[in-house]
Amino acid sequence: MHELSIADAVVTIAARHAAGRPVSRVYVKVGYLRQVVPDSLTFAFELITADTELAGAELVIEEVPATVRCLTCETCTTLEEFPAHCGECGGLDVEVTAGEELLVDSIEVEDGSEAWQRRVA
Repeated sequence: MHELSIADAVVTIAARHAAGRPVSRVYVKVGYLRQVVPDSLTFAFELITADTELAGAELVIEEVPATVRCLTCETCTTLEEFPAHCGECGGLDVEVTAGEELLVDSIEVEDGSEAWQRRVA
């Protein structure tokens, strides 16, 4: 279950950017091609954060579909099945334009009585 190591990395990144402030939400983008099971990642996140400053924080996962750009007909389509091919002309000469993401996009921290979101770069 590689979701455990991914969750550990997410927690490390979020904690570093939170700088000791309570975190209420962590937003991540996970591409379809990463083959991450969202429920498993959420479970692993809850396990790892249990005794940390992120305890109780919600993991918000944005699933990014795989898209390809055909180098023959220049069409961009969503990849529905493998092998990777153009959804318009069926050509196999494609480049992946989205779906390989795996990143912490932002965190929502509480500062006193106010919650605010911080983009993680």
